[in-house]
Amino acid sequence: MRVTQKVKKILDWYEGDSPAVKASLARILSTGKLGGTGKVVILPVDQGFEHGPARSFAPNPPAYDPHYHYQLAIEAGLNAYAAPLGMLAQGSDTFAGQIPTILKCNSSNSLATNKDQAVTAGVKDALRLGCVAVGFTIYPGSEFAFSQMEELRELTAEAKAAGLAVVVWSYPRGPNLDKAAETALDICAYAAHMAALLGANIIKVKPPTAVISLEAAKKSYERFDASTMAKRVEHVMQASFAGKRVVVFSGGEAKDLDGLYDEVRGIRDGGANGSIIGRNTFQRPKEQALEMLTKIIDIYLGKA
Repeated sequence: MRVTQKVKKILDWYEGDSPAVKASLARILSTGKLGGTGKVVILPVDQGFEHGPARSFAPNPPAYDPHYHYQLAIEAGLNAYAAPLGMLAQGSDTFAGQIPTILKCNSSNSLATNKDQAVTAGVKDALRLGCVAVGFTIYPGSEFAFSQMEELRELTAEAKAAGLAVVVWSYPRGPNLDKAAETALDICAYAAHMAALLGANIIKVKPPTAVISLEAAKKSYERFDASTMAKRVEHVMQASFAGKRVVVFSGGEAKDLDGLYDEVRGIRDGGANGSIIGRNTFQRPKEQALEMLTKIIDIYLGKA
């Protein structure tokens, strides 16, 4: 694996992390068509847990097969593939060494009534499956946020001791946050900052809107220009240790391609590291998904 000067610069940001953790992070940053550029596109497939199998895979039935997602990520030249325990295990031998994998270690489901996540896997599972990183979701604003942070603290310590990188899904939600607040600029920036404070190597947040939600924060944003996605993403990066953390933005619910490409351009122009796109990818027929991912990669390469 050749580590470019761009990747070396990113690794230098992670003072306090071991060479083993940096090597795991470098694997992700150095793989695929974006390898070495500092940009990443990751395929996450935890939606079967979160939304149910039919809602996730019925639009494209081959996606019920765990091997499909490995093949899609590899053929598309992505940086990594993230999924829960069972999904990764059903393919870990066949595709060993072909793409960096991230084990999602907690999950929720649409049958539950609370804003919590169950711990469903751990560091020993990740090592057994040959993963380079573990992933974990926190819900800032939830009644369970503090216990989730404490679970993440324990997972992070164990993962980094074993040389694994840590990816944190930081999704604000809870009784004091309405739907608009969950993607508000101030809330997204706050969520990214919390993930950085908790030791995340890679931070996943949702693309922010121009809404400012917290009354206490509105004065701080009075002169802030939030008119474009690029400006809003730039602020989220600023909140992520002045851009010294790898930050990727989710693709969210399936949307039209022009809307998705415009969003990705805003993420790129705001200085973020890339996208982590699930449903917009695997709910399309494979050839369409590969064409879409090629265009997204070209956007991050500055070709589109």
